[in-house]
Amino acid sequence: MLPNWLKQRAFLTPNRTAIEISNQKITFQQLHEQVMEMAEKISSLEVKMGDIVAVHMKNSLEMIVVIHALKYVGAVTLLMNVRLSEEEITWQLHDAKPIFLISDYILERISYKQYPIAEVKNREHDSITIQENFHEDDVDTILYTSGTTGHPKGVMLTYGNHYHSAVASALNLGLYQDDCWLACLPFFHVSGLSLLMKNVIYGMKIVVQNNHQPDVLNQVIQDKQITITSVVFKVAKEMVKELAGVYPANFRCMLLGGGPAPMTFLNECVEKRVPVYQTYGMTETASQIVTLSPEYAIEKIGSSGKALFPCQVKIMKEGKEVGRNEEGEIVVTGPNVMNGYYNREEATKENIIDGWFYTGDMGYMDDEGFLYVLDRRKDMFISGGENIYPAQIENVLLSHPHIEDAGVIGVGHEIWGKVPVAFIVSNNMKEEAIYTFLQEKLANYKIPRNIFFVEKLPRNASKKLLRRVLQEWWEELK
Repeated sequence: MLPNWLKQRAFLTPNRTAIEISNQKITFQQLHEQVMEMAEKISSLEVKMGDIVAVHMKNSLEMIVVIHALKYVGAVTLLMNVRLSEEEITWQLHDAKPIFLISDYILERISYKQYPIAEVKNREHDSITIQENFHEDDVDTILYTSGTTGHPKGVMLTYGNHYHSAVASALNLGLYQDDCWLACLPFFHVSGLSLLMKNVIYGMKIVVQNNHQPDVLNQVIQDKQITITSVVFKVAKEMVKELAGVYPANFRCMLLGGGPAPMTFLNECVEKRVPVYQTYGMTETASQIVTLSPEYAIEKIGSSGKALFPCQVKIMKEGKEVGRNEEGEIVVTGPNVMNGYYNREEATKENIIDGWFYTGDMGYMDDEGFLYVLDRRKDMFISGGENIYPAQIENVLLSHPHIEDAGVIGVGHEIWGKVPVAFIVSNNMKEEAIYTFLQEKLANYKIPRNIFFVEKLPRNASKKLLRRVLQEWWEELK
């Protein structure tokens, strides 16, 4: 059992700044007071302990207040991706069956009980008894997986999952009195949501920034004494490219998620003295579960690191754990790993075996136990008997300074079974130049048979590449 995080934090350090957003500063005591009032208003909507309430909001102070208020009343928070289509939103609502939806505005074509935040804020309210303690095994949040290969699944994350994720991160990165985290990831995504937990558990200030232009983010790091931020590779690449000088001396960590980064980018970070650390995690692990420790940032460049304390990682193949430097499926366990998928008993049994979560990702561990992530198991394909990982080809393509984005898939071939094809975003590259570049970097069987230039690649809200859409494009082009 844990004390209510925000209420306890407001008691411990009431006057410390909790959040800075749009140059507005909110202390932990002020945040607690706003959350308390919001909890009373949400309670007037007849929410009971354990009820599911959906939240469809963009990053804002109001969204943060709503997320904490739902904890105060003991509701389960279903966080919805605001970039979903009407059909996807409707599917998730009917799958999770929340009692109602709180949103920034009424979603006109969604036939579900809705309360826009302005209406909730104007409700009459009475004093209530809040949830004073959080039970670690109680479900706190439902987050749907990105659904890159089909219908998403609702990941049930408990209070214990969130708490141990925050503690594990602090044990790896350390916790400094002046730490200040730049929050630029969406709070409906587990990486963004985890910052709200760290915020109140650590007593650490976060600066919320909704303008994601690389020059703006770099300036915020300079101006706001930021010490840590979390970004996906695409954003990190743009930030480092735009960086004219160096980050302030107190900026100690850029956590990089969303898949393995090209070595050329990581080397550029070393040259520009950008302290970037690769991480590995997913919704099912309540954010990162493997992170490269600071002292290994250069020595083990390219690795995601070792499992956070007290988590564990192993590599499995055909039901057996493999040795070092052997490829297989990444399997993890720890107190931050979900208990299961909502209303998906079979999927839960398939993915969690003897307390170990089978991630579906491929990788290997080196002689010292450092994890190297290769690709999604579903994305790997075989060409002429050789395993091909699209992520490896993409990383090579992205290492070219004139290629802005790249996506690779395997397509059917009458001789080799499957061969790679690439979709590339580039302003001035010619196909011939790309092939010349790749011939120096890749084995011949890994070089894409076709290259298509596109204006933009299909990515979801967490910037993950939607390969199924690329497959649809290929079907139309061939």
